[in-house]
Amino acid sequence: MREMMPDRIAELLSPFLEGEPLSESQLGQIATYAALLEKWNARINLTAVRDHEEIITRHFGESLFAARKLFPAPETLATAIDIGSGAGFPGISLKIWSSALDLILIESNQKKAAFLREAVRTLSLANVKVLAERAEQVSTRANLITLRAVERFEQILPVALKLTARPGRIALLIGNSQVPIAKSVLTDVSWENPVPLPLSQNRSLLVGHVRASL
Repeated sequence: MREMMPDRIAELLSPFLEGEPLSESQLGQIATYAALLEKWNARINLTAVRDHEEIITRHFGESLFAARKLFPAPETLATAIDIGSGAGFPGISLKIWSSALDLILIESNQKKAAFLREAVRTLSLANVKVLAERAEQVSTRANLITLRAVERFEQILPVALKLTARPGRIALLIGNSQVPIAKSVLTDVSWENPVPLPLSQNRSLLVGHVRASL
């Protein structure tokens, strides 16, 4: 699969980064990752999005927007768990943004987990672990838990809370209709105001803070 030109990727991502450009190395990683995703997507269903440029804006754009909000200082040392990682969003994009991140990708589907391992290997990402199991079976905790487009959204929220280190954060890339659900399920979490996602009419980033005493 032919890689998209880095200049075009930078142009497509500019609404999500608001003047904070990516390095040539980061743009190269995104180009390689997107090409690998399209190659694997022909064999297993990683994403319903087929258009090259929409893959960049919808998947990478949303994920990097979250990464920039969550880690304004990219060199920050932190741990993160991405639940139901699927094709690796937002998890791998968080790692591309913040190379110091210690990341766990949880994906119970074996074929998708195989793709994630291949992506981690191809991009030479250090300190990234792929767990091919259900989040309910994981006991490790992290400073940040991320969720995007997961099944059983209402049921997985308490699992996300269990995996959150204290103090810690939960970051959700969700539809606006899911915001009140998250707040009603995790009532002890201190939620920030949802931040609308660029180029989207009905999706937001919702970040919650988990107190040390919770």
